[in-house]
Amino acid sequence: NETVESMLKMLRRLIGEDIDLLWKPGRDLKKVKIDPAQIDQILANLCVNARDAIGHSTGKVTIETTMVDLDEDDCASREGLLPGQFVALAVSDDGCGMNAETKSHIFEPFFTTKSVGEGTGLGLATIYGIVKQNNGFLHVDSEPDKGSTFRIYLPPAIEDLNATKGRTQSGEVPQGTETILLVEDEPAILRLACKVLERQGYRIIAASSPEEAIQHARNSEGQIRLLITDVIMPSMNGRELSRKVTALHPRINTLYMSGYPANVIADQGVLEEAVDFIQKPFANRDLALKVRQALDREITPLTN
Repeated sequence: NETVESMLKMLRRLIGEDIDLLWKPGRDLKKVKIDPAQIDQILANLCVNARDAIGHSTGKVTIETTMVDLDEDDCASREGLLPGQFVALAVSDDGCGMNAETKSHIFEPFFTTKSVGEGTGLGLATIYGIVKQNNGFLHVDSEPDKGSTFRIYLPPAIEDLNATKGRTQSGEVPQGTETILLVEDEPAILRLACKVLERQGYRIIAASSPEEAIQHARNSEGQIRLLITDVIMPSMNGRELSRKVTALHPRINTLYMSGYPANVIADQGVLEEAVDFIQKPFANRDLALKVRQALDREITPLTN
């Protein structure tokens, strides 16, 4: 509940003033073991999808948390679920809804019902990855013209809290003061990544498109030391963007990110294998470690 409440202000800006955001916190929730930044990422992506489903009309998005006990009968009617006790997080909208065919594909990477240039189709696939990474389940209820409800089930944490606290404090997260150009066409992920890296002391230049990134690179007075870019974007892929930015800032390294594993991206010919890469979804610490690793790597000459 605390994590959701800390996001409400940003989520209201994200969905716009014509859409009401309702928050229904559950009582006596058990703790779950998950990176809070991943909850932020889930909420932001689901609220963006809800906003797009509502479109230009007025509407309502509801966020709700509850404790639920699923028995075998519950799971029989909901594919992929297992019996047990869970903390549930639900995001509902009163938008256009989906038919069964669309619903069967929504978690596939690059599947999207949006027009060309409006998104990559990785938002829901990323959410699915986060939920599975944390041993949870994801269920969708939706019908055309009746809205949608995305319900996430996470198992309660059973690890001793003192042990968790000790391990969290044991490893220092690397920090820095370098300037980083961060490019991500999903607004929710862009905001969250900026927040994570700014906490580590970095100066972040944020861009929501390759074209905006190139403009920032041209106008930057200081040296940009690292480009962080998604591999797949609507107008230009990350490798091409890296070449254009490196032409403007020769002493720059690049960290690529994608919802696909690095070997899959390489097999598709979109990216070479020997590059700095992080797969989405990622934890705060993993991103900080990858950024420091990429910054400390020796600059290699740009090759065609």
